[in-house]
Amino acid sequence: MTECPKCGHNQIVKAGKIWDKQRWKCKACGFQFTRSTARGRPLWQKSLAVFLYCHGVSMNALAKMFHVRTTSVLKWIRKFAKEHYEKPEPEGKAIIMELDEMWHYVKKNFPNSGYGKLLIGIQNNCLTGNVGIVIQTH
Repeated sequence: MTECPKCGHNQIVKAGKIWDKQRWKCKACGFQFTRSTARGRPLWQKSLAVFLYCHGVSMNALAKMFHVRTTSVLKWIRKFAKEHYEKPEPEGKAIIMELDEMWHYVKKNFPNSGYGKLLIGIQNNCLTGNVGIVIQTH
């Protein structure tokens, strides 16, 4: 043991044992730990997985290549996206409305065209009254 995994300080002392493993305590931050090596995959493997995903390799293939679960690869990709990209701001106006009894206006009476569907109306041009409707499907 040479340094604290939390703060990186090099003044650590023994702090007893648990499950026959030596426990250590950092004098700087008070963090107690037993693990001497870092958990998880190295940063270069995570970066390589994100790079390959961006170039078309599927998450399932990456999980098999790195011997991890697919959800781990998904977490790496989401973390990279959150750290490096900003969410784009919507342009224009969007109106969200809910129409009840929509089946009156639909000629066919399918079960998936019932009432209470969420519709999003996007106004294209306020002078001409052009509106685009987006319907959420199952």
